[in-house]
Amino acid sequence: MDETRYLLPGRFIDSAVPDVVSFAREAAMSGRDDRERIILLYNKVRDGIIYDPYVDFFDPANYRASAVLASGRGFCVGKAALLSAGARAVGVPARVGYADVRNHMTSPRLRALVKTDIFRWHSYSDIYLDGRWVKATPAFNSSLCERLGFHALEFDGLSDSLFHPFDRAGRRHMEYVADRGPFADVPCEEIIADFTVHYPALRALHKGEGDFQQEAVAGDA
Repeated sequence: MDETRYLLPGRFIDSAVPDVVSFAREAAMSGRDDRERIILLYNKVRDGIIYDPYVDFFDPANYRASAVLASGRGFCVGKAALLSAGARAVGVPARVGYADVRNHMTSPRLRALVKTDIFRWHSYSDIYLDGRWVKATPAFNSSLCERLGFHALEFDGLSDSLFHPFDRAGRRHMEYVADRGPFADVPCEEIIADFTVHYPALRALHKGEGDFQQEAVAGDA
């Protein structure tokens, strides 16, 4: 496989946009090698971009790295796109991957809207380090994890960083039920088409309606 293709900017992993380049280089500047630079970048995306599942899922801007950076918030797909774009901007091949997950701990309001505990097209970054691909999941910021009572996901650049199956109290948290594999860029139209079928109530949401950071409290789900 020619990993250099995963250094090129894409439509959604728009790694050549000046703001994305500046963000990535500033976040990673103190790293001594690629692994340290990506760890620093991962932490910046995880905690510097607020996880918000109430963004407009039907607006392609929320799937684009540069737009997520500009807004300072995004859901898992946009945050993974930003991490992958940042990796490409500092010279590390990256792509995005997807899985369907069963989320045992979400807010009652979000579950009522999607009418299921299965969240389709959950996204992570897939980053090429030291000759191998490793998965990194920057979705949930640390402050949200603290509220919910589970550990913030760390990434060491050596092993896959995927959601914990249990929280700190031993309750079920996240279960991976289907692997959709990696993509060179975000398959935005395919995801939106799938969400239109499976989560029609999300179309009625207005931008900024709901505060997941406040309503998602441990024990509510």
